[in-house]
Amino acid sequence: MSYFQPDFIARSAPVRVRFGAGARHEVADEIAQLGASRALILSTPQQSETAMEFAESVGRLAAGVFSRATMHTPVDVSEEATGYAQEIGADCLIAVGGGSTTGLGKAVAYRTDLPQIVIPTTYAGSEATPILGQTENGRKTTLTDAKVQPEVIIYDPELVATLPVSMTVTSALNAMAHAAEALYARERNPLSTALSVEGLKAFVEAMPRVVADPGDLDARGETLYGAWLCGTVLGQVGMALHHKLCHTLGGTFDLPHAETHAIVLPHAIAFNEVSVADQLAPLAQVLGRESAGQALHSFAKSLDAPMALRDLGLKEDDLDRAADIATQNPYWNPRPVERAGLRALLQRAWEGAEPQ
Repeated sequence: MSYFQPDFIARSAPVRVRFGAGARHEVADEIAQLGASRALILSTPQQSETAMEFAESVGRLAAGVFSRATMHTPVDVSEEATGYAQEIGADCLIAVGGGSTTGLGKAVAYRTDLPQIVIPTTYAGSEATPILGQTENGRKTTLTDAKVQPEVIIYDPELVATLPVSMTVTSALNAMAHAAEALYARERNPLSTALSVEGLKAFVEAMPRVVADPGDLDARGETLYGAWLCGTVLGQVGMALHHKLCHTLGGTFDLPHAETHAIVLPHAIAFNEVSVADQLAPLAQVLGRESAGQALHSFAKSLDAPMALRDLGLKEDDLDRAADIATQNPYWNPRPVERAGLRALLQRAWEGAEPQ
């Protein structure tokens, strides 16, 4: 069955994507193709050694290294990095890492319009989108702008082969969340649906193999393929309740990004499945179950993913405040978001109960 719709609008960005084991060694060629010669290399403090390795690899093409990328992309860190980029005369950005580093690169590009090369070491997928999430004064907001879209993405499975299994699992579920919500997005189109289903299939087929053998480069490559597809979908359509909740929990309560997505996803999908079961049917089919929400919960559990928000440090007393914030200026959602239903969803996610 095709995913044809009688009326739709589709869009895609001009991004150069490079796949393959060892592809990271070609980053100097990618800098040259951009017509650049003074790259600023970005990373988190934990990956500063990796950033320095890339600086050594590209030699004179590296103008500097900034290793202060932080979860949820705080505005003050972005402005510091922007100032450093301008100080050293950087003419391109290289973001090496996961969502935090990719977010910092996007934030600097938003302020400077510098071209970006992203080399992911997780499955966040944000490298494939023109979307930037930033945190300031305890609130996380998002924006969409062409300046934020990276020009080049290099996917090298060797870079994720040593990613701990626990981080692999939560990062993969974070990426799958993009595709899951895209299935019922207001702007969905045949291309976005096809990309979503293919991305979900890649993760569902490859993740058990990665968990069994983390060094399996074929399986790692397939999960990066899934991340690219799911991220590309995120750049085409808007998200809904799941992402609103995760932004609230992450930005306000400083919960870890990927783990929060992994826990909330089955509950948010089950909540919306009441209204759009037909649109979520492809997800249920990929997972071999009748209910998409229940299927995601079982899949996450089979991978030993975190299951309860309380295990991330969220207090039960915080749930009322989270529900209040999430119902303010809500995202579009296929099912009306009423506080009572949202509060019940959060309670079950906090407890680690099965979605209802």
